[in-house]
Amino acid sequence: MSDTSELLHTPLHALHLELGARMVPFAGYSMPVQYPMGLMQEHLHTRNAAGLFDVSHMGQLRLVGEDAAAAFETLMPVDVVGLGINKQRYGLLLNEEGGIIDDLMFVNRGEDIFVIVNGACKHSDLAHIKASIGSLCHIDAQFDRALLALQGPQAVTALQRLLPGVENSVFMTGAAFEWAGGDLYVTRSGYTGEDGFEISLPANIATDFARALLAQPEVKPVGLGARNSLRLEAGLCLYGQDIDTTTTPVQAGLNWAMQKVRRTGGARAGGFPGAERVLAQLDGTDPLMKKRVGLIAQERIPVREHVELQSLDGTVIGEVTSGLLGPNIDKPVAMGYVSPEHATMGTRINAIVRGKTVPMEISAMPFVPNRYFRG
Repeated sequence: MSDTSELLHTPLHALHLELGARMVPFAGYSMPVQYPMGLMQEHLHTRNAAGLFDVSHMGQLRLVGEDAAAAFETLMPVDVVGLGINKQRYGLLLNEEGGIIDDLMFVNRGEDIFVIVNGACKHSDLAHIKASIGSLCHIDAQFDRALLALQGPQAVTALQRLLPGVENSVFMTGAAFEWAGGDLYVTRSGYTGEDGFEISLPANIATDFARALLAQPEVKPVGLGARNSLRLEAGLCLYGQDIDTTTTPVQAGLNWAMQKVRRTGGARAGGFPGAERVLAQLDGTDPLMKKRVGLIAQERIPVREHVELQSLDGTVIGEVTSGLLGPNIDKPVAMGYVSPEHATMGTRINAIVRGKTVPMEISAMPFVPNRYFRG
């Protein structure tokens, strides 16, 4: 979209402009990539205090009806039926080849299954879910609601002043709150590797709530640029870059997201799109051709997406999907896919950056320790 007038605006658009944000097109929206503080300082502030992100471009859905959990479970290799009230889980919509249509978060709120999907995929996700299970439950798209993420070790200190009681929640749980006459739903989650919260709220109070948060001494506004560097340091996939319809959960190293009840034996094992391929990859009967790995450059040269990866003898073995200079680790970090025989921790390989060979080492992820609050 070259004409920015075609771009959609989140409810916080005017506030971003007032705060001096540099706006860029993202997922069809005009979004803040950074504020005057700059990407590096926004990243470090989030790691040390609390950063406020506008993620209202993402899609919010409600699945309603007594069969909603069972119906949703047929679309993913994930335990939906067994999820407790106000508990949250990471999910993966798959196609018939086991490729990832989208990754998402969902909460069992008792009265509904509340789902948050990626902004660029939300309309296609909605169509896919309606076509697949629309006869089994009511699907309510809430694309007009705002979504804020407050991330960092001091997020809880700031948020509890506005929403007393929010400090009682733990990682991957949610609770309902009321503020200025609006209904909020807050989960203790996020995509930075830090403790933090995601806050779903009506659009008409979003700017006032964001201002109230920004008035707290711990909180600064943070844009998409630092959101990307934070999630990469945390070893988290970006949909459309690190995972897509050509990658399976097993290739992506997301085995942890597929609970045992959906993988082995029992009435609820399998039964999701691409199950035959995914389960065969899990048990080794369908050998992997590629595996997602973490990479640390041995020289101070950032290695970015689409850079070719080679073995030490010059054979092409894969490609980088995300990469940048990690502000906290203070080294160039990346993730990408390599052939399984080169995926062992400590293996040395080369990235080819503008014709220059950059030595890389296969590394564990996350690159910086996650600090989720588990109680």
